[in-house]
Amino acid sequence: MPAADTEVAQCYLDNSWWCGQYWQDYRPELVDATVEHLWITVVSVLVGFAVAVPLALLARRSPRVESLVVGGTTIVYTIPSLALFSLLLPFTGLSPTTVIIGLALYSLTILVRNVLAGLRAVPDAVRESAVGVGYGRVRLLTRVELPLALPVMMAGLRVAMVSTVALATIGSIVAYGGLGNLLLRAVGNQFKAQIFAASLLCVALAIALDLVLVVVQRLLTPWTRHAR
Repeated sequence: MPAADTEVAQCYLDNSWWCGQYWQDYRPELVDATVEHLWITVVSVLVGFAVAVPLALLARRSPRVESLVVGGTTIVYTIPSLALFSLLLPFTGLSPTTVIIGLALYSLTILVRNVLAGLRAVPDAVRESAVGVGYGRVRLLTRVELPLALPVMMAGLRVAMVSTVALATIGSIVAYGGLGNLLLRAVGNQFKAQIFAASLLCVALAIALDLVLVVVQRLLTPWTRHAR
């Protein structure tokens, strides 16, 4: 048996949390799982954000509509993932679509609230000034309200992204959980080195995505830097 295989075998026999040779020998598997985890997370949050914005615009029309929208997204968030994925399976099958739709629905409870909060944070005086110089409803929204609401919206996006990194592991129940697939297999055979590797990569991915969104926010909202 090659020395590398012997070391990995010894790591498994010792059942230690850290196995350097495991990271080397299983690097392709770790990279593939991380890439899958990354794109499922990003696509899910972007889909959720694309749905959250119109829902928030609808919700702010009246307190009653807001209660329905916010209450509805909160109810969805309380549905166990196994039950939600089971409801989606007849329509989407065992595919990444099932996971993406489920995670996008879970992200709505965070994103809708933050988009609403961001829009409400826009001063009435600014809206009135924009209307006074001839801004219509669409131009007011796209040129004034959404840009000024962006810092609060980005804060919600960051929370949703980090939480979705954790929730994406649940996709392993339909074989599309990224790093969750490694966790599921490792928990089954109690391979601590693989559990630690997958968990560490999840944490690193969450931190990296959060930092990327911080940079994006700073680029999109330069006036917030000048205000400090």
